Amino acid sequence: MTLDFNHRPTLDAQISSLIDQALTRERASQTPRDYLGASRLGVACERALQYEYTHTPVDDGRDFSGRLLRIFEVGHTLEDLAIRWLRLAGFDLFTRKAQGGQFGFSVAGGRIRGHVDGILNAGPADLGAFGMGYPAIWEFKTMNDKSWRDTVKQGVARSKPVYAAQVAVYQAYMEASVPGVSANPALFTAVNKDTQAIWCELLPFDGGLAQRMSDRAVKVITATDSGESLPRFATTPTHVECKFCAWQQRRWGAAS
Repeated sequence: MTLDFNHRPTLDAQISSLIDQALTRERASQTPRDYLGASRLGVACERALQYEYTHTPVDDGRDFSGRLLRIFEVGHTLEDLAIRWLRLAGFDLFTRKAQGGQFGFSVAGGRIRGHVDGILNAGPADLGAFGMGYPAIWEFKTMNDKSWRDTVKQGVARSKPVYAAQVAVYQAYMEASVPGVSANPALFTAVNKDTQAIWCELLPFDGGLAQRMSDRAVKVITATDSGESLPRFATTPTHVECKFCAWQQRRWGAAS
């Protein structure tokens, strides 16, 4: 028997693989959501959104990788740090209800739901000059350097329309439980994962956007109930939105 030491796995690769396998098993054991999440309503393709809602299996090789799951967990850790930083800076930030659990909403018989990162109840007085008011939605994201810089350059609405839609829906539906939250701009905070730089932007309530996203959610649910497949976003599978879609083969193959 010949031993091939040239292809022997390194220690770091072996341990990373074990971690990724464990994270993948953990995710597979979790109960999938049985509702349409507000954080996803702004995605470009309604067909893809419908696939998400119905838990349609993704194409081979396009499941969440262990590396991506690690990225998600790092994001959660940075969110905890951002909460600490904002509180130290003088913000009265609530991220959990008194009885436990996140602040959120549930409509359409629980088929449309959303959970906000936090509610700002008060903050440093001098921020009023920038238009900061309370109560306000707080939304947090982490980004790599390229994505973060584009957000800083163009603003959330243009650079990250999915996030803008998410915030607008939160502002609309959280008004019932947090009166006044739609009257004040939401505070969007993004941390650059490469440099730890912080970008903060105020997002005034866009009622038109919130209504369009709410209508879209109803459209997805209604179409799904009736067995209708919603149209694709693009006319070619090489479009950037389709190229990286987890259901590209399904959408453009025989099952389309």
